[in-house]
Amino acid sequence: MALPLVEALTFDQAGMRTQLVENASGGKDLYMEGIFIQGGVKNQNQRVYPVSEIARACSNIAEKIKNGMSVLGEADHPDDLQVNLDRVSHMITNMYMNENNGIGKLKILPTPMGNIVKTLLESGVKLGVSSRGSGNVNESGGVTDFEIVTVDIVAQPSAPDAYPKAIYERVMHDRRRNALWGVADAARYDTKAQKHLKEEVLRFIDNLKK
Repeated sequence: MALPLVEALTFDQAGMRTQLVENASGGKDLYMEGIFIQGGVKNQNQRVYPVSEIARACSNIAEKIKNGMSVLGEADHPDDLQVNLDRVSHMITNMYMNENNGIGKLKILPTPMGNIVKTLLESGVKLGVSSRGSGNVNESGGVTDFEIVTVDIVAQPSAPDAYPKAIYERVMHDRRRNALWGVADAARYDTKAQKHLKEEVLRFIDNLKK
């Protein structure tokens, strides 16, 4: 039976790049692009994904996107393989191979969690990615029958003890959660709420440091 497999990469490990692209309505969409999963090396979980496994999994995601399927991801990753719509922050728009690595591009969506992620990025917070999938692992850590379900956005420490927990967990439990979540939701429909969202996110970041 295949096991759930989660592999995280920091902003720097992923070589993450952000890009603002003008859309058809005259606004700008925010994208993140970088390494989504590494092949042929033993990772921090002591697992090795053969390049052939990564290539097949990336090809499957690319085929889904080509066929018009929406591959959605969350801010932080849950303990299972289910994608929760209330936590969706982005949509994967492309996945392909570059040498040994699976490269991906994702678009930040105007959902509450997407608005929080966007504001964190614009405030200088470094966010990484975490692939979520399934496969079999042998005794030496080699992975077979690998399938990617999605790639999530995760927090990472940018300074000692600065951001020790993932975004969603802190949003759900932080004492400013209701204010932050409310403004993030309002920003979906009211562009004027965006400036208030940034103020709440900055307060939220200050709380993470305490």
